Amino acid sequence: MTKLRVGLLFGGRSGEHEVSIKSARAIAKALSAEQNANKYEILPFYIQKDGRWLAGEAPQKVLGTGSPLVESEQSTSVGNLTSNPQAQTLSKWQSPSQVAEVDVWFPILHGPNGEDGTIQGLLTLMQVPFVGSGVLGSALGMDKIAMKMAFEQAGLAQVKYKAITRAQVWSNPCVFPKLCDEIEATLGYPAFVKPANLGSSVGIAKVRSRQELEAALDNAASYDRRLVVEAGVVAREVECAVLGNDQPQASVVGEITYNSDFYDYETKYTEGMADLLIPASIPEAIARQIQDMALQAFAAVDAAGLARVDFFYVEATKEVLINEINTLPGFTATSMYPQLWAYSGVSFPELVDRLIQLALERHSPS
Repeated sequence: MTKLRVGLLFGGRSGEHEVSIKSARAIAKALSAEQNANKYEILPFYIQKDGRWLAGEAPQKVLGTGSPLVESEQSTSVGNLTSNPQAQTLSKWQSPSQVAEVDVWFPILHGPNGEDGTIQGLLTLMQVPFVGSGVLGSALGMDKIAMKMAFEQAGLAQVKYKAITRAQVWSNPCVFPKLCDEIEATLGYPAFVKPANLGSSVGIAKVRSRQELEAALDNAASYDRRLVVEAGVVAREVECAVLGNDQPQASVVGEITYNSDFYDYETKYTEGMADLLIPASIPEAIARQIQDMALQAFAAVDAAGLARVDFFYVEATKEVLINEINTLPGFTATSMYPQLWAYSGVSFPELVDRLIQLALERHSPS
């Protein structure tokens, strides 16, 4: 039986480069599992932090060590080009020759330039199937403002928010105070200030005073030209995984608990700082509502393949508020998305296999 060649694309230029490597290692292991080994051949492609693509030995080394290449190793890869054509590194706008051998892509690039529609546009131009959402679903899922507008159009309840721009924050001394006055009047404290297009809680701050608000807005504006400020809410944070294309399925609901002030980058990626509870201890009717809302959110942004949808469950009022959708969630063995499906009866190797089959199905002209 001829094996399907899977282009495992990882690394990338975002601040989630290291997380992408961890996800890629887990996927590579799943593709090498007994039930998948006879079906798939892995062709790894590593995108350096400067945007250059590497194929051959370099990505294999990164998958083996779990660490990004350092500059000396990158230079060695370049130097080996003439003696080893399988170890290719090219200019930022070029791709290695092995790209032509790929039957289906499995991009696992988190953050900007990975899950925002940019790489999806490139893969679409290649006319080769790829796992996950297309340009529209990825872009809507990445931009928190566009995402919230799509949710609003779909009638999904969410926290109060205000969309603002870097130009408003970095404006003259007369405009900025009025902006802060408006935020305080409409949202109050505590509130969350977020860049619209960054993942993994990068640049996010919880604010409780005018001084903290001003500092957080200035900091968030250094990351993105579009920002969102959300009203704080006392709630439990629950998540649901979605799998499928035009007829997606929702997993059981899980809950994240932590002792830090909020689910920031350090809490998210430091072992032991957060606990994942699967299934979440919530009423059955609430769980069904969350699952239904997750499927509605998936359709609202035109997602495909996979997504993790995050919610706030306000226990005092039994209210469910959608927070956000992540169209390319973390994919390590301990990440919430694969764990939710494992509890729902889909093992990690089976999950990877189904995602590849969904990519082929979506690409099929029939």
